Amino acid sequence: MPPVFPMLTVLTMFYYLCLRRRARTAARGEMMNSHRAIESNSRTSPLNAEVVQYAKEVVDFSSHYGSENSMSYTMRNLAGVPNVFPSSGDFTQTAVFRTYGTWWDQCPSASLPFKKTPPNFQSQDYVELTFEQQVYPTAVHVLETYHPGAVIRILACSANPYSPSPPAEVRTPGASGEAVGAGINCHLTYCFFDFPVPSTPRNNSQPPRKQMQSTAQLNWRLLLIQLILNHLTLPDLCRLAQTCKLLNQHCYDPLQYIHLNLQPYWAKLNDTSLEFLQARCTLVQWLNLSWTGNRGFISVAGFSRFLKVCGSELVRLELSCSHFLNETCLEIISEMCPHLQELNLSSCDKLPPQAFNHIAKLCGLKRLVLYRTKVEQTALLSILNFCSELQHLSLGSCVMIEDYDVIASMIGAKCKKLRTLDLWRCKNITENGIAELASGCPLLEELDLGWCPTLQSSTGCFAKLARQLPNLQKLFLTANRSVCDTDIEELACNCTRLRQLDILGTRMVSPVSLRKLLESCKDLSLLDVSFCSQIDNRAVLEFNGSFPNVFIKKSFTQ
Repeated sequence: MPPVFPMLTVLTMFYYLCLRRRARTAARGEMMNSHRAIESNSRTSPLNAEVVQYAKEVVDFSSHYGSENSMSYTMRNLAGVPNVFPSSGDFTQTAVFRTYGTWWDQCPSASLPFKKTPPNFQSQDYVELTFEQQVYPTAVHVLETYHPGAVIRILACSANPYSPSPPAEVRTPGASGEAVGAGINCHLTYCFFDFPVPSTPRNNSQPPRKQMQSTAQLNWRLLLIQLILNHLTLPDLCRLAQTCKLLNQHCYDPLQYIHLNLQPYWAKLNDTSLEFLQARCTLVQWLNLSWTGNRGFISVAGFSRFLKVCGSELVRLELSCSHFLNETCLEIISEMCPHLQELNLSSCDKLPPQAFNHIAKLCGLKRLVLYRTKVEQTALLSILNFCSELQHLSLGSCVMIEDYDVIASMIGAKCKKLRTLDLWRCKNITENGIAELASGCPLLEELDLGWCPTLQSSTGCFAKLARQLPNLQKLFLTANRSVCDTDIEELACNCTRLRQLDILGTRMVSPVSLRKLLESCKDLSLLDVSFCSQIDNRAVLEFNGSFPNVFIKKSFTQ
C-alpha cells in the first residue's frame, strides 16, 4: 500500500512524551536540591555540574485524548519519570493529543486557514511543563513511543509570574528557565493567499487621455504594491512601514489586516502589541488570539479596548486556550461584535460558568466551539434557543452538562441547519437523545460520539442514525463496545458518502461486514479498527490490498 501521508513523522499520534533536561546551574554557587544531581554527594553544585530532572507538573495544554477526571491518555502523564519507555505502542499511561494526522483538516467541521500565517508556524497543539530547579538548559530529551516526530518547537522561560521575559526558543545554552512549553505539529499546513484589489473613486466625467493613462499607471503601481504586501507576514509589514512614507501608508492600510492571525506570536503578544495594532485593524474580519495573553501578558482592559475599536466587523474570532478571558470579555464580545459568525473558546477552562450566558446574544453564530469548557446546561440551552443558525457545534468534554438528552432534544428542535456535532466524551446521552438529533438535524454530515458509554447498539440507536442521516461523512463511535455487524451493514446501505469511521474497541464487528462497508463507501479514506478483536492483522493486510485508497488504522502495543 502506498503511503497515505507525505510525512508520517508529523503525526501527533505519539503515545509517550517525557521531557528530560540536562542542564548547567543557573548561577554560581546556587543550591541544587534535585535528588538526580550527578554530583549527588555534594549539597552545593558547582557552576558546570549537570543536573537531570523530569517535568514536575503539567501546567497547561491545548487538548488531550483522555477525560478530565482520569489519567489515561492525558497530558498529566508527562510529569515524573517515564513508566512506558522503552516499550512502544498504544498505552493508556501516556500523553495523547485529541487529534492526529491530516484527517481533521478533511472533515466538514474543518475551518479555513488564516491568510498571512508565517510558514514556519506549524504548531497545532502545545503543552506547558514546569521543572523543580531553574537552570540553563543544555538538552531536552523527548521520549515518543508511537509515531514520533511531532514536537517541533521548545520554548523556555522563568516560572516567576512577575518575570518580564517572554518564553524564548531553546536552541543553545544561555536562556535560563524552569518552565518549558512544547509546540506540537499534528500535520502539514498549507497557506493560501488572496489578493485584494484597491478600490478607486468612481467619476462620471471623462478625463483627458493623458490623465487616464497617468491614473491607470498609478493604479497599477498601487496594485503591484498591494500584491507584494499581501505576501508579507505581520512582522514584515511592521518593518517595511519604517522605510518610507508611501510604504508606511500601504502597511497601515486596514485592508492589509482583514485576516489577523496573532497566534504565531503568542509568546510575546501583550497589551502594548494590541494597542500598537489597534489603529490599523478597524476592518478586521477574522481575528485569531488563540494561546495568547497567558501569564498576565494581556489584560481584560487591554482586550476590551482593542475589541471596542476593532470588533464591529468581526465575523470570526479564535480564542482557544486564552486564559485571560473572564465574564467581562464575553460580555464585550457580545456587545461589540454584532456580526460574529464563528467563536472558538476551546480549552478556555478557566472561564466561569455564568460567562457563557452572554453567547446567547450572538444570534448570528454559525460555528461555536466549547470543547473543554465549563459551560453549564442552563446557559447552553439559552444559546441553542437563540442561535438557531448554528451549523457547527463542538461540546466535547464539557463535564458540567447534567443531561445531554435535554441538550440533544433542544439541538434537534432549534438547530435545523446543523452540519457537524461533536459530543466526544459526553457522559450520559442515551438512545432518546440520539433519536431527537437524527430526526431534527437531517443535514448532519459529521457526528462524534466517541467514548459515550451510555449508548448501546441493542437499542437500535446506531442503525436509526444510519437510516436517518444519509449525508454522514464522518462518524466516530470510538470505544463503544456494543457496535456490531448490523450497525456496519446499515452504514454500508444508507451512508455511502462516508469518509471517516472510527469503531475502535468493539468486539462485535467481523471482517465480512467491514468488506461490505468498504465496497459501498467509495469515498472512505479512514477506518479505525484498533483493538477490534475480530479484525486481526491478516484481515487488515487483505483490506489494504483490496482498498489501497483507505487508510486502515490498527494500533498496537509491544
